[in-house]
Amino acid sequence: MNLSTKVAIVTGSGRGIGRAIALKLAEVGATVVVNDVGDAKPVEAVAGEIKAMGRECLPVMADVSLSSDVARLVEETLAAYGRIDILVNNAGINRDQLLLRMSEEDWDKVLAVDLKSVFLCTKAVLRHMAKQRWGRIISISSIVGIMGNKGQANYAAAKAGIIGFTRTIAKEVASHGVTVNAVAPGFIDTEMTQRLKEEWKQELKRHIPLGDFGSPRDVAEAVAFLASEEAKYITGQVLGVDGGM
Repeated sequence: MNLSTKVAIVTGSGRGIGRAIALKLAEVGATVVVNDVGDAKPVEAVAGEIKAMGRECLPVMADVSLSSDVARLVEETLAAYGRIDILVNNAGINRDQLLLRMSEEDWDKVLAVDLKSVFLCTKAVLRHMAKQRWGRIISISSIVGIMGNKGQANYAAAKAGIIGFTRTIAKEVASHGVTVNAVAPGFIDTEMTQRLKEEWKQELKRHIPLGDFGSPRDVAEAVAFLASEEAKYITGQVLGVDGGM
């Protein structure tokens, strides 16, 4: 894979899976726009790692659930590099609670960050990709969006929504040379899973045919493939990275 002429935006890339994706894309040559919201230190750290590889990198703090911030993210990318080739919709949060106890605020916030951001960012970059006749849009869904999970109605709805959105937009933009795919991770070794009690981790692993959690790098490898020229005939698909679940 060689992405040395490509410019990629990775949302929510200050930590976890997003960080791994940003580093992998840079490793295979891409110029990477690192994005997150809140604390700027993780974003600056990832940008520093990318620059240490000898790659171009632009850190942009923006809340991708807000259309004004998304417009600024795209504008700053175009001002710096003049093009956008790859968008990875990775930003996401979870606010878990059984439905009868779930607040409307927690429902709205998860849908805004996890699903609305995918709509906003995809719409914002599509015109530029269509003009180039080349683009890759990859959104991070979840196995929860396929299987469901107790206590995660908001998160599951958002991640399932990404799948429907992906398959629809893939059909809309295929004639413009833009592919649109999703990656659905299973249980990945991130800060969220590290906070689980050890007995819960072991119980979860018993349901994974490969017997262990995946790593952020496993997800990043799948994203890099879908972003590459090697995946030019793949669109509208959901690639599970879930150890066989």
